[in-house]
Amino acid sequence: MKKNLLSVAVSLLLTGALLAGCAKSPEAPSEPAAEQPAEAAGETPAEEDAPADTPAAGAGLKIGATIQDLGQFWSEVMKEIETRASEEGNTFTYVSCEDNSSKQIEQIENFISSECDVILVHPSDPDAIENVCKEAQDKGISVMCWDNLMTNSDLNWVIDNVDLGYMVAEEAGKFIEEHYGEEEVEVAVLGYPQTEVLLEREQGILKGLEELAPNAKVVANQPALDTTAALNATETILQANPNLKVVCTVGCVRSLGANEAFKAKGITGEDVGIFGVDATDDEMSAILNDEPIRMSAMITGTAKTCGDVVYDMLVDLGSGIEPQEHDVYRDIFPVTKENAEEYYGK
Repeated sequence: MKKNLLSVAVSLLLTGALLAGCAKSPEAPSEPAAEQPAEAAGETPAEEDAPADTPAAGAGLKIGATIQDLGQFWSEVMKEIETRASEEGNTFTYVSCEDNSSKQIEQIENFISSECDVILVHPSDPDAIENVCKEAQDKGISVMCWDNLMTNSDLNWVIDNVDLGYMVAEEAGKFIEEHYGEEEVEVAVLGYPQTEVLLEREQGILKGLEELAPNAKVVANQPALDTTAALNATETILQANPNLKVVCTVGCVRSLGANEAFKAKGITGEDVGIFGVDATDDEMSAILNDEPIRMSAMITGTAKTCGDVVYDMLVDLGSGIEPQEHDVYRDIFPVTKENAEEYYGK
């Protein structure tokens, strides 16, 4: 299914040049990586008896990625993958479909035309891209899906998003009980139901609040795609509900927007809390500085960790190594002031 990597390596030695790869992403150009020992670059020295399909440094794998948007978390992940690829002689192109399925289909078609070895998809709508991903597979290109249970993929890297939302509500419920006991507390939810996985998180939050915080009164449930939209939505909610004390969100940009809205209103006391997902450095900084963000659920690890894990899986797929499981579920855990320093800046 894959190109013969041994032949590729021989060709590289003869020509003294790397294989032509996918064009660099204009969004995030990278500087050439400094030379370093193979061990430092995460490579394994070749052995005489190594099998022919063992991935080799500088194999010239072509990796393409199309994601929903280039928010903070995603930008950090993509840059980490780009850095690893550059260090190891592979090429990595990433583009945002701006949550547009038609645009994402076109991007995948471009990756097929440029003969990528593996494509990473973070679907705007997984059903909409099943057919084009099948086209990629039919041409010998491996497909990895981030976040959705797709059929026409070689590997799905997923989360139980209802459980993730439930975790957000659980942490909010603990906060409500600690600060308000059985007193009614006004709560807002910032989601994005246009995207399936984020709708599932929102459903998990609402279910968790109902079951774990019966005195939580949800006064608003607003969609927000980015930080600015979340800031504006929170300001509007605060105008109508000045006693708002808790905000639950489905992702980091919404938590950060809500955080800025509270700070702009001078609402920074310990009796207000924002609870969300992604645990980016900006969120953890707010947590450590006693700003309204009190908790963010981490998925697998930091953006750098996620980038490293995903890159390794992409290289395996592009090198013809079959995954042990089609659906790989990720670990989730809460990051609060008690453990934020363990992950901040990592």
